Amino acid sequence: MELACLDLEGVLVPEIWINVAERTGIEALRLTTRDIPDYDQLMRRRLGLLDQHGLKLSDIQRVIADMGPVEGAHEFLDWLRKRFQVVILSDTFYEFAVPLMRQLGWPTLFCHRLEVVDDRVVNYVLRQVDGKRRAVRAFHALDFRVIAAGDSYNDTAMLAEAETGILFRPPQNVIDEFPQFPVARTFEELREQFRKASVRSL
Repeated sequence: MELACLDLEGVLVPEIWINVAERTGIEALRLTTRDIPDYDQLMRRRLGLLDQHGLKLSDIQRVIADMGPVEGAHEFLDWLRKRFQVVILSDTFYEFAVPLMRQLGWPTLFCHRLEVVDDRVVNYVLRQVDGKRRAVRAFHALDFRVIAAGDSYNDTAMLAEAETGILFRPPQNVIDEFPQFPVARTFEELREQFRKASVRSL
């Protein structure tokens, strides 16, 4: 059996924090896992900025409510789900992701959660440390063969653990540091990478 594992932000939907930065004018929120490999360092920075600027969970959720999947993502996901069982492995949070999952037809999502007090985001709680890699290992233990795709530093452990890992629209710094992964820049190229990686005829 083959399983497809996808990152969410940067693959199927735009980067949430970049959209928040553009809406609020807080430029420092533009940094993502494409820029800072250390996820805890990145999140501590974000939490500090939310506190400094008085930005609440409801403010972020209003930004997300106006977002949608990237062009072609829904069609790609429909194509993929006809051929594979699909799991989204993301470092986003359930408090952010629900409106986007609705627009994508409720795919299975493994991500993290936020600690919120009076509409203020005070902390974040990982589902588990190194969750993307460990999820792929767990799927292997269930006798699944895994093909994975992502765009950022925080996806590379998942890509390395899978039978085939694919970078989708990554920044040049990630390409340079991880030349072992094939790169797809369009959804048609991503379909072709999944066709090549599958042991079945697609």
